[in-house]
Amino acid sequence: MTPTRWTTPVAVVLVAGVLGVALAGPLESFGLPLTRLPWTAVAAVLLLAVAVLALGWPVRRWNRGHRDRPLDPLRAARTAVLGQASALAGAALLGWYLGQVAYLLPDVAYPLPRQSAVSLLVAAGASAVLLVAGLLVERWCRLPDDDDEPPTGAAGLRSR
Repeated sequence: MTPTRWTTPVAVVLVAGVLGVALAGPLESFGLPLTRLPWTAVAAVLLLAVAVLALGWPVRRWNRGHRDRPLDPLRAARTAVLGQASALAGAALLGWYLGQVAYLLPDVAYPLPRQSAVSLLVAAGASAVLLVAGLLVERWCRLPDDDDEPPTGAAGLRSR
């Protein structure tokens, strides 16, 4: 598994943001109130971020030298995948919510769109927390570099 580059979440945020702006109007005209967001959505995203961090913490401790218990390699790999998936899901949600805020900006002077924009910004903040938690856990799950192994491959041949 390759680590997530910073460009991937940025691209996901941009694509989801464009989709959020483009789809908010047509879906709202069909009677779907996309801008009404329950507080449980924010709580669920924050709870997911806490769960991702809690699952990644033992791997972080093990990588930092606290090896009082053996670490199951399959669990560490699954935690790394969970971190990457959480980062991408957080990026998608962040873009979607920000796209809907951008859709509401022309009408933000009125009370109802303003309330919706504020709740969407709070949800976007929670999504950003999930994005950061996922990237952090993915980073925690990287194996430490082994300095004892000689370099292999074409890069190792060039460095000699």
